[in-house]
Amino acid sequence: MQNKTADSFLRLVKIMDELREQCPWDKKQTIHTLRPLTIEETYELADAITANDWKGIKEELGDMMLHILFYAKIGSEQQQFELADVMNGICEKLIFRHPHIYGDVKVSSEEEVKLNWEKLKMKEGNKKSVLGGVPPSLPAVVKATRIQEKAKQVGFEWDNKEDVWKKVEEEIGELKEAIRQESQEQVEEEFGDVLFSLVNYARFLRVDAEGVLEKTNQKFIRRFKQMEAIAETQGKQLQDLTLAEMDAIWNEVKKQTVHT
Repeated sequence: MQNKTADSFLRLVKIMDELREQCPWDKKQTIHTLRPLTIEETYELADAITANDWKGIKEELGDMMLHILFYAKIGSEQQQFELADVMNGICEKLIFRHPHIYGDVKVSSEEEVKLNWEKLKMKEGNKKSVLGGVPPSLPAVVKATRIQEKAKQVGFEWDNKEDVWKKVEEEIGELKEAIRQESQEQVEEEFGDVLFSLVNYARFLRVDAEGVLEKTNQKFIRRFKQMEAIAETQGKQLQDLTLAEMDAIWNEVKKQTVHT
């Protein structure tokens, strides 16, 4: 019996080839014109995951696969690599980085797996820094988390969350001092340190800092729109209200939406 997965993959490869050869839009695309579209698709997948939208996840994964094939097609045209090189490359990488599965290395925990992973990554590309693999274009909160996770793999880590919170309080104190001195440059630096230390504390609480911040963003959007709707029922717009009036509506909305 034919492998359904392999058949569907080859069907998509064939369609990609046909589009590249025949479609005016697809023929014009380069790795640079595709880049912003790929970033957009990645965020759409992230949104679907956040919403637990499995139908959306399936659709967005298909879009991501198309983009991967598109880059591979262009790579082949530029005589840089073939699709098979991409597939075999990731296969070899996974085998090399899982010696506890494909070799004789013994591990007893997830942490040991992560530690071995980072050590092997350093060997692969002759990297001089464990932080070398952190993409520069990552959003700042995500980047901070990845930096801290990688530093942890070589033992540069706090012992407990209580010490991490003390560091947060220390950074807040330094921020207050910078504000008192009215040094804008120092305020910005210390504010960044506060954010970085809070991201670190989130890790110790096993909280996804980026994810919970986005949830708070969405909560604020929902509540703010409800404020606007209430003001509209009163024949007004928010800019027609005083801050005290808006605050009263906001508090009422909060009571109605405690967990939403």
